[in-house]
Amino acid sequence: MTPHAGQAAADVTIAGLFDLTGQVAIVTGASSGIGQAGAEILAQAGASVALLGRDRDRLADVARGIIDAGGACATHVADVSDRGQMKRVMADVVAQIGAPDIVMANAGIGAGPSYRAPGGGLAEYSEEIWDRVIATNLTGVFTTLRESVPYMRTGGRMLVTASTAGLRADPMVGYAYVVAKAGVLNLVRQAALEFAPRGIRVNAIAPGPFRTRIGGGKPLPPERVRAWEETIPLGRMGDTSELKGPILFLASGAASFVTGATLPVDGGALALSHSAF
Repeated sequence: MTPHAGQAAADVTIAGLFDLTGQVAIVTGASSGIGQAGAEILAQAGASVALLGRDRDRLADVARGIIDAGGACATHVADVSDRGQMKRVMADVVAQIGAPDIVMANAGIGAGPSYRAPGGGLAEYSEEIWDRVIATNLTGVFTTLRESVPYMRTGGRMLVTASTAGLRADPMVGYAYVVAKAGVLNLVRQAALEFAPRGIRVNAIAPGPFRTRIGGGKPLPPERVRAWEETIPLGRMGDTSELKGPILFLASGAASFVTGATLPVDGGALALSHSAF
């Protein structure tokens, strides 16, 4: 049951607010980290989920876990920076499991040093890294939304993974990353205005420091972990499982009157900001 305007409050149940039974979801960057967490919770809530990513083996591992837990999913190898490929994959998804009710544009990469590290200053920042990060983290989100929205049902939901780095300057990450994440936030706001007449809601989550594979899957050095932890009032980096609730909220009827919004999930990092560089 999805709540709608005029529905009596007494008719709304907790289970109904978050029930996605019979719905179709597409998640990019679903082979690990935040995308995996999103795919798992959407499937657990009853959606059939199309898992998109570049790593076929890891997609298969995620799909196996979802299916073993009783969920329904399909995998599609896709690179969000390849516009032609994304167009074909979206058509394949619709043919295989149906038109999407939910699209989670999550795929992203972390590349390039912060300005405090060698090679990270504006004058010496790598153009190759700039182009690669923008192509995936900004243009890839644009492409995902553009190629999926023609298929989306009325009342659909788009969810974009942004970052607290898009809401402020952040000396912990590189130029291309902060610019791309800032860009997707205005993309979310603009798309929310365009698609509101169709009842399609467009929102973003803005994670703070989380332990993911975005940096290539290698464990962070202890000193790097400590540096991140010093920016978080709760005193630790987040676990991707802690994003499942916010993702389900924005993807479900529980957020039926929320669009054009950004939900920070950061352990209080935005409230603290960076007190020392």
